[in-house]
Amino acid sequence: MTSLPFSVSPYPVIRLKPKANALTIRGGAPWVYADELVTDRRARRLEPGSLAVLEDSDREPIAVVTINNESKIICRVMDRDPAAVLDQDWLLARVRRALALREHLYDAPFYRLIHAEADGLPGVIVDRFGDVLVMQPNAAWAETACEGLAAALVEVTGAKTVYKNAAGRARGLEGLDDVSSFLIGNHEGLIEVPMNGATYMADVVEGQKTGLFFDQRENHAWAAKLHKGGRVLDVFSHVGGFSLAALASGAEAAVAVDGSEAALALAEKGADASGVADKFTTRKGDAFKVMEALASEGELFDVVVADPPAFAPNKQALSNGLTAYSRVGSMAAKLVKPGGYLVLCSCSHAADLTKFRQASLRGVGRAGRQAQIIHTGSAGADHPLHPALAESGYLKAIFLRLD
Repeated sequence: MTSLPFSVSPYPVIRLKPKANALTIRGGAPWVYADELVTDRRARRLEPGSLAVLEDSDREPIAVVTINNESKIICRVMDRDPAAVLDQDWLLARVRRALALREHLYDAPFYRLIHAEADGLPGVIVDRFGDVLVMQPNAAWAETACEGLAAALVEVTGAKTVYKNAAGRARGLEGLDDVSSFLIGNHEGLIEVPMNGATYMADVVEGQKTGLFFDQRENHAWAAKLHKGGRVLDVFSHVGGFSLAALASGAEAAVAVDGSEAALALAEKGADASGVADKFTTRKGDAFKVMEALASEGELFDVVVADPPAFAPNKQALSNGLTAYSRVGSMAAKLVKPGGYLVLCSCSHAADLTKFRQASLRGVGRAGRQAQIIHTGSAGADHPLHPALAESGYLKAIFLRLD
């Protein structure tokens, strides 16, 4: 097997500054920031996505890394063996390892197949929809190695199609373009995705992110146990994640609220495919305004779920984001019947669980409600956590019983 096209072994050497904490990287940290690396002329000449051997300030090798001088994350650890050669066999081994975990966990081929650093492929996201794979190469090395990655994915999984989704903020931070395309095969139309007894509709080309959010699968199932045949309100519903799972488990009725007409149309198609269209309704509009309107109409629900977009995508947005989460908690709590349940979610990695929970409970308290925390959820097992990367634990869900 030949080396991947972005670099040929032996790799050039780059070095940490004396002030950088090499022990942290040796202990598992996957990133090196720009102010930690000696950026001399040799390092600056390396093309974005090139491979190099990272040494500490005493010239002791640490790992094979990929470098991108255009990113604040200037190095990403690829292999902790400084002598490793990254070729197509290396890629195949990483994909096989990732697939083995998912096949152990799931009976059907619908899951996140590659979860970036946690699966040893930094910056790479791959979601699987049967024979269709959607790849987000969010790091420079992965962009350069797209063809090799796509070939490895198809060889290991037997999939027929690989679609490159180039949308999203992460690629911009790496200096990458936003041009999406099919790398292998083609696909038109929607894909039916079975989860938690419901059927969801994924639009992998025109839909949000990769077409569906697999990360909430376990939280959908947990929330679906709470309704006991009652009514469910699913706010920021996207394609009906929580509401369709609740209806599949016997909820009396569900209302999905979202600002996207396209997302609600997919939710309606999913309700029809799930055989619950007669129990499912939608309300399009700004979620805050819709919740305010529902409260003025005197509506109350057995279960209310609020799963908003990332209000705090970075530290600079944290204060405003926590205020927004508190507001969601307050408005949603007013729509829960006494003795009912409230599920509040956050996908903001900058707001850790403690901060998110405190902000949410402040909102619930302002609504005049007393709460018990009955469960705390996170992303599913197909989104494994990297032990040294807080960002991989981005998803939080708190389940409350309200008096």
